[in-house]
Amino acid sequence: MGWNDSGGSNDLEDRRGVGAGFSGLAIGGTYIGIGGLVLLLVLSFVSKRNVTTIVTDTGSPVALLRPVHDTREDREVRFISFVLDDTQRTWEQLLARQGVQYRPANLVLFRDATQSGCGFAQSATGPFYCPEDQKVYIDVNFFDELNRRLGAPGEFAQAYVLAHEIGHHVQNILGIERKVRGALRADPGQASPMSVRLELQADCFAGVWAHSTQQRNLLDQGDVESGLRAAAAVGDDRLQKTSISRVRSHWFQLGLKSGKIEACNTFAP
Repeated sequence: MGWNDSGGSNDLEDRRGVGAGFSGLAIGGTYIGIGGLVLLLVLSFVSKRNVTTIVTDTGSPVALLRPVHDTREDREVRFISFVLDDTQRTWEQLLARQGVQYRPANLVLFRDATQSGCGFAQSATGPFYCPEDQKVYIDVNFFDELNRRLGAPGEFAQAYVLAHEIGHHVQNILGIERKVRGALRADPGQASPMSVRLELQADCFAGVWAHSTQQRNLLDQGDVESGLRAAAAVGDDRLQKTSISRVRSHWFQLGLKSGKIEACNTFAP
C-alpha cells in the first residue's frame, strides 16, 4: 500500500512506553493501577517487608507492567498513524456531504494491558472501539498475531483492522450504535444478530475507506486480497463460530466497490 510518512498522528495516544516508569501491576490476572502500587509501597515501608513480591495463586511472582518503546516498531507506528489520519479525513469529507460533523477518535496503542472507558483491556481482548470514551484500542502485539497466527500478513491487513474500528466510531457518530443499544434493551434476545449486523456494517465502512484509497491509486497489487483475508480472519468469537467469514468479505467488497455509506445498510430486511 502506498502511503506518506508524515510522522505521528495527533490522534494517536501511545501508551507503549510513556516515560521510564511503569503503569501498574498485574497480580493473578487482576490489574492494579499506580494508586494501588503506591499503597503497596507504603505497606512495604510500614511492615518492613516487600509487599510487592506477593505471589499469585499459581506461585508466580507479581508481573510488573513495564511498557517498553521498541524502535523496531517505529515504521509500523508511523504507518498506523498514516492510516488513522487518512481514514478520519475520508470520513470527515463523506459525512460533511450529509451535513454531519465528524468528531475524530483517538487511537490508543498499548502493550499487554491498559485501562479504557469500557473497562480493562488486555492483549486477549483484541482490537476494539469503546463508545464511552470514543477511542480505538489496539495492542501493538496484535499485528504480529495477525501475520503469524491468523494468516493475514501485509500492511493493508493492518489498515483494514484499524478502518474497521473507525467504522464503529462512525456508527457512534451517526447514532447507529445508540439505536442498537436501545433496541437491545427492548428485546435482549436480539443481542447476537444485532451485534453481527454492527460488525458487518463496520466491515462495509472499512471497504468505503478502501474505495477512497483505490481512487487515489494508493493500493498495490494484492492489497485487496490482503484486506479480504483480514476480514475473513479477524473478528470476535461470535462471528467465527457462526461461520460468516465469507459474509464479512462480501460486505467489505460492497463498500470497496460502491464507496457509499448507503450501501452499508446491514440492518435492512
